[in-house]
Amino acid sequence: MSDPATTPPADAERIVEAPLQLDNKIPTITDLLPEQVKPYWELVQQYPLIEAVLIIALFWIAAYLIRRYAISLIGRLAGHTDTDLDDQIIYQIRGPVFATVIWLGVIIASVSAGFTEGIFRYLTPVIMSLIILAWLRASLEISGRVFKALSSDRSRFKKIDVRTEPLLIITSKILILLIGAYILLSVWGINPVGLLASAGIVGIAFGFAAKDTLANLFSGVFILADQPYALGDYVNLESGERGKVTHIGIRSTRILTRDDIEITIPNGVIGNAKVINESGGPHKKMRIRMSLQCAYEADLDEVENVLMKLAEEHEQICRYPAPRVRVRGFGESGINLQLLCWVEEPEDRGRMTHVMYSAIHRAFREHELEIPYPKRDVTVSNAPDSGGE
Repeated sequence: MSDPATTPPADAERIVEAPLQLDNKIPTITDLLPEQVKPYWELVQQYPLIEAVLIIALFWIAAYLIRRYAISLIGRLAGHTDTDLDDQIIYQIRGPVFATVIWLGVIIASVSAGFTEGIFRYLTPVIMSLIILAWLRASLEISGRVFKALSSDRSRFKKIDVRTEPLLIITSKILILLIGAYILLSVWGINPVGLLASAGIVGIAFGFAAKDTLANLFSGVFILADQPYALGDYVNLESGERGKVTHIGIRSTRILTRDDIEITIPNGVIGNAKVINESGGPHKKMRIRMSLQCAYEADLDEVENVLMKLAEEHEQICRYPAPRVRVRGFGESGINLQLLCWVEEPEDRGRMTHVMYSAIHRAFREHELEIPYPKRDVTVSNAPDSGGE
């Protein structure tokens, strides 16, 4: 009976296995040659090194012809399309296609020439790793270009724009890296399932240590997916900051205030706070309110006409929605009024409020309309002399 301590683990539980070998899976060059050429090739096989060099040379010529003619033909056909995305994809795959054909030739040359023992047994996994890395690099570049092209076509892909583009690009690159890592590990005989199981405890410990960072990352994903604000929007935060959104990242959001101070807010904080988006709604226009008073003796129709004329004649006040005047109540010194009008951008709120208040003051003086203020009547009386000489 064997000792359990020396019994090797089951195949399903092993993490490291033998590296990938393709000796029995890849045909030799003899199997690919016509019958008329095989007798001559048998003479070449007496010299393994020369045979390997000839096979590599043949595959290099094949790779050159594919890149020179086949891919060039596809590129010329793609040049007739309306978009340049296909041109960019073809440009990115030229290198991996050329490298794949040559490196496959090296593998076939080593198998056909009998270079499969000793250090040469690692030749196949090394070459396969190089091929995988070449395609992995091209896939990462292509994925980014594809989503950028889709985000620019808002007429066909309405769910993909500059806000969701970073999320989709990052997600696609993570998936590509995971698939590439899985294939690389399989090539070298490493069981990814067993490796993940062994790293489970490390992952849990890492999760606790980086919980704040992970919270920011997940909040960034939700912000990009839910889109409560976009680049260029003016937002108000619960903490009192107001500014323009200049960057939406996976970890943080940056806001440029009206004082030209950039504030970086972790997404974990902003994701759990109330955010007022002044640029949201059916349009980016913003309503400004000018509160004022007129005297009780004033003609309200005249006051309303003066205010409406100011708003309608100012070129930076929107024609739609139309400005309006509202009576809000009776104050201690006069009648409370509000002039309501809209400006094109939220960032114009402060400046246009100043401009309109100045114009109202000038107009009231020109029309001899009083802006009331608290008044007190003081009566001084001379008391009669109570007596004395």
